[in-house]
Amino acid sequence: MAFAHRHGDARVCGASTIVTGQNFVTVEGQLWAVHGDPNSHGAGDLISSRSWITIDGKPIIVQGDAAAADNLCPIVGGPHCAPSAVGHSTLTDVQ
Repeated sequence: MAFAHRHGDARVCGASTIVTGQNFVTVEGQLWAVHGDPNSHGAGDLISSRSWITIDGKPIIVQGDAAAADNLCPIVGGPHCAPSAVGHSTLTDVQ
């Protein structure tokens, strides 16, 4: 199962996602995150695993999707060096 990752949902490092790549598709009242959205620690752009499903041409993000290092990446392997999407909606299962 893959659940929608949204604005304000948690990252593995404790940051939250900030949706900047789209402003109209919501899931349970929150904007659905898309490829390239950063986190609240700065940078940490999300990397989509579902390129065939897009919002305004940008692939969607689901729970477990990877991310680039954020601005607090102190050491390789730390949670800020790969702040993947962990928070998610409870209703949307994306195949």
